[in-house]
Amino acid sequence: MSSIPSKPQSKFFPAMKTPMLPKGTFKGKVALVTGGGTGLGKGMALMLSSLGASVAILGRRANVLEKTASELSSSTGNRVLALSCDVRDSDAVKTTIDKIESDIGLPTVVINNAAGNFVSPAERLSPNAWKTIVDIVLNGSANITLDLGKRLIKAGQGGSFLAITTTYTFRGSGFVASSAAAKSGVENMNRSLASEWGRYGIRLNCIAPGPIQTEGAFSRLDPTGRFTNNMLDKLPIGRLGEVEEIANLASFMLSDYASWMTGETVVLDGGELPFAAGEFNQFINTTNEEWDFLEKTIRESNAKQKKK
Repeated sequence: MSSIPSKPQSKFFPAMKTPMLPKGTFKGKVALVTGGGTGLGKGMALMLSSLGASVAILGRRANVLEKTASELSSSTGNRVLALSCDVRDSDAVKTTIDKIESDIGLPTVVINNAAGNFVSPAERLSPNAWKTIVDIVLNGSANITLDLGKRLIKAGQGGSFLAITTTYTFRGSGFVASSAAAKSGVENMNRSLASEWGRYGIRLNCIAPGPIQTEGAFSRLDPTGRFTNNMLDKLPIGRLGEVEEIANLASFMLSDYASWMTGETVVLDGGELPFAAGEFNQFINTTNEEWDFLEKTIRESNAKQKKK
């Protein structure tokens, strides 16, 4: 994977990487994180474990999961269970959650983070490529959420679910159409279930992150590093996000400190979304000399208009 191209980073908005919640916030709770072996999933699992939770991490690569589980457990001193599971397979999901419940208890803190994505013109996508992304992102999230939701309702236990989505669910984006469709479905599923399941003490929310460099995301979305500087140009904060920033927000939204929050999607993107929304935001790189010229031209134009 290529490194981030050299570019000055913002000195005004450094990333805070330490846990913001009190130690022991999740003590006695069981958490499940899909896609927990690497990237954002690993970072969120580490944060929950450091705050006292027993954590189960799911993914498809058993060796990666085992290594991560050992690393996190050694770091936090809390139990981290690694289980290989294809979230697209509802039977496999059921069997896996049976094992989690048997080994460390029924999860009441759940993060749907497993995802698949890659950049491609839509006309190059095969039916199988489209199906793969939708199956992992949307159907995988549904399999986890519905299975655990039914168990929590039957047990009379509340719970808190979080899904990692994306900023382009709001307007779509070229070259990632399958991901945009699937992530939009996840957000609407969570909003719909939030309306239904609040009476059972179950909350469901989403985080839509902006650009954060992780191995899984950047290796498929910016394999050459060509677009990273362009991303930085579009971020008013002036830097990429850090995994720990998402992990801190996730832990807050999953905790009892956010018990009045449900059915929401929180954007954490360094200002990328509002920047993109403004049609004149491209003027951000205009120099003072250029502004002087523009102002002079506008004044001259106004003067001519007044003479008419």
